[in-house]
Amino acid sequence: MRISISLLVLLLSTIFSNSTVGQVKKNRFRVVAMTEAGGIHAPFVAAAKTWLEKLAAENDFAIDYIENADPINDRFLAQYQLFIQLNYPPYAWSDTAKSAFQKYIREGKGGWIGFHHATLLGEFDGYQMWPWFSDFMGGIRYKNYIAGFARATVHVEAKSHPCMKNVPATFEVQKEEWYTYNKSPRPNVDVLATVDEATYSPDSNIKMGGDHPVIWSNEHVKARNVYIFMGHHPDLFMNDAFVRIFRNAIFWGSGKSK
Repeated sequence: MRISISLLVLLLSTIFSNSTVGQVKKNRFRVVAMTEAGGIHAPFVAAAKTWLEKLAAENDFAIDYIENADPINDRFLAQYQLFIQLNYPPYAWSDTAKSAFQKYIREGKGGWIGFHHATLLGEFDGYQMWPWFSDFMGGIRYKNYIAGFARATVHVEAKSHPCMKNVPATFEVQKEEWYTYNKSPRPNVDVLATVDEATYSPDSNIKMGGDHPVIWSNEHVKARNVYIFMGHHPDLFMNDAFVRIFRNAIFWGSGKSK
């Protein structure tokens, strides 16, 4: 009997030890990134994924990717503390996805970071404009863009905002399309940074007329959110200011300050 009990204790000890070793470390938070599949933004998306995977590994958070809005519903979004709209436009979403996303943002169930195509607001590819998303982005509609790209200087306005922590007062973006809208979103959002249209190189007549916000946050919803216009060229991930803003936005938006 003593031998049997000893063997049982040894067996239980071995099982407990192995299960402890095999336990997976719990992630601090979970992120989902919705990316465009292929197309002209594929190089930016690829660079973003490489950068995100490294950041996630270094900071113990998990990241998943989706290439369209089909999986989005209340249950799906409940898994994530942060939603990154990585160049995915605000159309071709099902009614279920729209409803779940609006609830997620209105009720602050998670944070949101949007890039570039998130303000492609209008009638595109046979889809009507999503009015709620236009309001979320400050009541704007896409108007035009610099198709040939331009270098320009960005000025930080809200230096005390968490997304702008340790970001220089001005920084240069080497190559971007610089969208224009039917009006400035400023009356309806908290502008964090603007582009100086006088610094366009080469110069362009496609301008907002002076006040041209390119990074902003909508404080009329509960979700921590920030829209970052830049997001076309993969070289942005060699731009220290852009990378710092993105990094800051992830930890602020998820509610996991770094």
